[in-house]
Amino acid sequence: MSKNYPMVEFIIYVEDQHRSRNFYEKILEMKPALDVPGMTEFLLNENAKLGIMPCSGIAKILGEKLPNPSLAKGIPKCELYLYVDNIDSRFKIALEAGAKLVSKIEKRNWGDKVCYFSDDDGNVIAFAEK
Repeated sequence: MSKNYPMVEFIIYVEDQHRSRNFYEKILEMKPALDVPGMTEFLLNENAKLGIMPCSGIAKILGEKLPNPSLAKGIPKCELYLYVDNIDSRFKIALEAGAKLVSKIEKRNWGDKVCYFSDDDGNVIAFAEK
């Protein structure tokens, strides 16, 4: 049975919301749709958002049930795999924005041409072309 999700939001946890907002604004080449204390959101398309939440905010929600995400500083916790029209341009923009290069642009065995970076929190960002 298939379910329909009219909107999907992926939320990453970061140490510094302001710094991360500025970083993602540069690499995504867009302004946030929402930017308030505790949450920044980028509307990636009409059905998908990227949310940026401070670790301190999610730690309040998690309480003692799960470890504070701050304990995993710099450890990859997610991958944002973003299809783009011009991977060479995105590669350059990511480097200029201060993204840490993980893997240069390469044709991968699943057929996509992909490059990988990380942000200051260890989240992995992939730009891909079919």
